[in-house]
Amino acid sequence: MKILLLEDDPILSDIMYDHLDEYGYEVTLCGDGDKALEAIDTTNFDLFIFDINVPMQSGIDVLTSSRSYHKNTPTILITAYQDIEHLKRGFIAGCDDYIKKPFELEELDHRIENIKRKFNIDTNQSILISEDIYFDYSKHMIKIKDNIHKLSQKESQILNYFLNNPKRAISNEELMQNIWEYQDIPSNATLRVYIKNLRMILGFEKIRTIRGVGYCFE
Repeated sequence: MKILLLEDDPILSDIMYDHLDEYGYEVTLCGDGDKALEAIDTTNFDLFIFDINVPMQSGIDVLTSSRSYHKNTPTILITAYQDIEHLKRGFIAGCDDYIKKPFELEELDHRIENIKRKFNIDTNQSILISEDIYFDYSKHMIKIKDNIHKLSQKESQILNYFLNNPKRAISNEELMQNIWEYQDIPSNATLRVYIKNLRMILGFEKIRTIRGVGYCFE
């Protein structure tokens, strides 16, 4: 699991980095908003943990920018503010959870685990897609009754993204930017091949084409 940690407090950032690293997470640490955006441009992360009050650009500004170019990475905001206005701004920007300073590392662990369950990150649980159809992200497979269909890693990531964004129009660009690294962005033709493969397994009615926009998972 790849985590982007945006925190400028040298003591707190070291403590959090070491703690997350001990849990086996792959952590990229940035001390200001500009560096965080540079990291987002080149790497796909599974989770953002952003302190709000950091140099250059605030954590909320970084989150707003990332959402503007279709990065829907789950986000936990860290704040020392007590007012409701920052809480409101954070949720409007698209954060998924908040943690207030000072906090225990155990609280951070629980919030990360909640995000992992909610967004099916690093989990071995099978997801029920519809009657008799199960998806196991960790094993990259779909089970339909007694039949097992193996998926490529990218097919599995695409399906997982659809399941986290059901009944919503998703553009080719959004899929590519949230699944591939910047330097590995595929062509639209390659993406269509992955979609076709998923449709062959799930049925063509599950992934609907929206002409001129992209796809919608029903």
